[in-house]
Amino acid sequence: MSKTVVVLGAGVGGLTAATELRKTLPAQDRIVLIDRGFDGTLGLSLLWVLRGWRSTEQVAVRPSAAALPGVDRVTGQIERIDLDSRTIDCGPAGTIGYDALVIALGASLDLDRLTGLSAALEAGVAGQFYTADGAADLHNKVEALETGRVMVLVASTPFKCPAAPFEAAFLLADQLGEKFTSTQVRVDVFTPDPLPMPVAGPAVGNALVDMMAAKGIGFHGGTSATRVDPSTRSVEFADGSTETFDLLAVVPPHAPGAAVASTGLGPNGWIPVDAGTLATATAGVYAVGDSTALLLPNGKPLPKAAIFAEAQALVAAHQVARHLGYDAPDTRFTGKGACYVELGDGLAAKGEGEFLASPAPQVSLREPSAAYHHEKEQQERDWLARWNIRA
Repeated sequence: MSKTVVVLGAGVGGLTAATELRKTLPAQDRIVLIDRGFDGTLGLSLLWVLRGWRSTEQVAVRPSAAALPGVDRVTGQIERIDLDSRTIDCGPAGTIGYDALVIALGASLDLDRLTGLSAALEAGVAGQFYTADGAADLHNKVEALETGRVMVLVASTPFKCPAAPFEAAFLLADQLGEKFTSTQVRVDVFTPDPLPMPVAGPAVGNALVDMMAAKGIGFHGGTSATRVDPSTRSVEFADGSTETFDLLAVVPPHAPGAAVASTGLGPNGWIPVDAGTLATATAGVYAVGDSTALLLPNGKPLPKAAIFAEAQALVAAHQVARHLGYDAPDTRFTGKGACYVELGDGLAAKGEGEFLASPAPQVSLREPSAAYHHEKEQQERDWLARWNIRA
């Protein structure tokens, strides 16, 4: 009897899982990929949109049938995931049953969780760089700024791409050029974490702080925002302090989507998974990427990053096949990964290591070079070419 495997979400994790499942499962089995629009953006390129090096169209990901041979694409808003009946409610698109499920729905932006943030964005005194249109709009706001202070604010944790706010600060300073080097415009980073990328360890965090200081970028750790006031262009923090800005570049609060929360698999909405197999507490259900809560040996969560979603998706596909009784590799997620920190002027640093190492992640930050910038360019080309195949 043929089986049906459903993959939720057409980001890097979902696309990779669906493709690998098609390679692994018999031809008679059905692979269904559900997404609300199949019109996405390559996340690793968003900061290049912010810098003005890419247009929104250049970083679009629109996977066609030609890019996903043998995979049934269903366009629909996922309303509910019913683990008891093993069905997915897609609203007007109907209900789809499954024998095994891979959840790759990512993380959503929850603007209203920080008081005043939505109003600041609507008033034009703030911008965000976690969507393509948002990054392009923020680029234009920075371009128009002549004097004052750009505050890069991490509203809360966790958030996608642990290097993003610091990379944004470097690229904003690079865009400002002489306005920054002459101190007409300052750039300061505020984050609830004591150091950048805390899961990577204090050596990496301190190295990034030193790199920012060398550029003239201010770093303010341990600062938890409680309110944004667009009328006074200020941010209030949990310790009672207030900081002003002329332009706010914000990492918005992130949250699991309602469909993810509907599973009931995690008390906070994020889905706990086995670190090696990506299995959830429900048999036959796996989760990958930003929607998960994967705890490392030191008790901290694995960072939310596309490079991990891709590796996890391959593992989940093989584990699904094994769950269904097929002879598939017993692959495991290793926690090995890397990310780039663009500094501007064609240079990038590279953080890489083993995040599942015990007792704590073993991560190093490689010195900035043009070679790492070119590596990221190649990664971008590879991913865009893989998913934007046209018939």
